[in-house]
Amino acid sequence: QVQLVESGGGLVQAGGSLRLSCATSGRTFSVYGMGWFRQAPGKEREFVAAISENGASIYYADFVKGRFTISRIKAKNTVFLQMNSLKPEDTADYYCAARPSSPSYYSDYDYWGQGTQVTVSS
Repeated sequence: QVQLVESGGGLVQAGGSLRLSCATSGRTFSVYGMGWFRQAPGKEREFVAAISENGASIYYADFVKGRFTISRIKAKNTVFLQMNSLKPEDTADYYCAARPSSPSYYSDYDYWGQGTQVTVSS
């Protein structure tokens, strides 16, 4: 099993920044692709960003390109999501996910965190 714990969410004004962290523990040797997803109230969960084990492959949803940056410290089994120029429409619960294969745009990840709430005020 792999456990994922997100942190770093909170309340921020539009235009502000937040940095989300996702710490992994357990059978981390089985973790390769990692991703961030979000779910706003009343909406479907959607892909935000993903990164491969060595960081060589990175993917972003179109709506965050140029504003969000995903990164990873393999030695610490931690992945980050730096979110800049936040907009009210970025308000959602953000979830970290992991899988023992290459990263994916889809929700076909094996392990999920509990989520961290991000609220952007206008």
